[in-house]
Amino acid sequence: MSDDSSPRPVVVAVDGSDAALSAASWAAKEAVHHDVPLKIVYVAHYTCGSSGGATLDGAEQQYAESCLREASSAVKAAGLLVTIETEVLRGDVGATLVAESVGATLVCVGSTGIGRMVAAAFGSTAITLAERAHCPVAIIRYDAPHRGSSEAGFIVAVLDGLSDGDAALVWAMEEARVRRAPVLALGIFPWPPFDTNNDRFYDHLDHWLRRYPDVTVEVATTRMSARRYLESFAGAIQLVVIGQGDAATVTRLIGPRRLPITAHANCSVLIAHSAGHQVGSPSRVRETQAS
Repeated sequence: MSDDSSPRPVVVAVDGSDAALSAASWAAKEAVHHDVPLKIVYVAHYTCGSSGGATLDGAEQQYAESCLREASSAVKAAGLLVTIETEVLRGDVGATLVAESVGATLVCVGSTGIGRMVAAAFGSTAITLAERAHCPVAIIRYDAPHRGSSEAGFIVAVLDGLSDGDAALVWAMEEARVRRAPVLALGIFPWPPFDTNNDRFYDHLDHWLRRYPDVTVEVATTRMSARRYLESFAGAIQLVVIGQGDAATVTRLIGPRRLPITAHANCSVLIAHSAGHQVGSPSRVRETQAS
């Protein structure tokens, strides 16, 4: 972990899987955008009840180092100018990554790349990170090997009037710049008075959109849940951004043996924690409304 004076890296966990390599490449672009190092970690799953000492045996250490080299090589092959750090960690996967998040700008995991020995526990690990991490968390969707993680389609900011709505919007806007993608600002207002909430939503949204004149934004409001509304966008979304105040909803998006937003192939999820970006000015908005 970093001290207060050092750059806070983007941390990505790898395990040698294609999903983890895809997540590492995704995370590398984040590190370049934030001008911080990329820290690639391998977490050897270990709990108090597990056998073994405080260090890895030779074969496991060798495998861990091999995973880190492979991920580093994949990032370097992409030609991105980023400082790469690597580390082998040992402990419970979720708790270890939460600890890493204290000194991180962002923690990133692949949808199926957080440890071969705990693949069935992916859902609980993702939920632990979503609810307990001290920085934003990205869970990068990985499907078939020939497709990898998609970087085509909308970046969706889910805005429901709860805490961290601004954080979700700012992260979505920043991701749009990183991925050169359009944003869908989705206002969720399930209860009356819908019209009043709708008007306030547009007024508040305008304040932020003026700071991102280079980002194309579409706006929609609905009484439906985000998951239900987004079903009609299957295949057209690359990333859904929610606020930390909505982290509990991740349990409905990620289950023990399920992937994020199961209705949408190649859709990733980012849980935003703070709107700590430098922002700029007016964006043109195209409006869509659904009830």
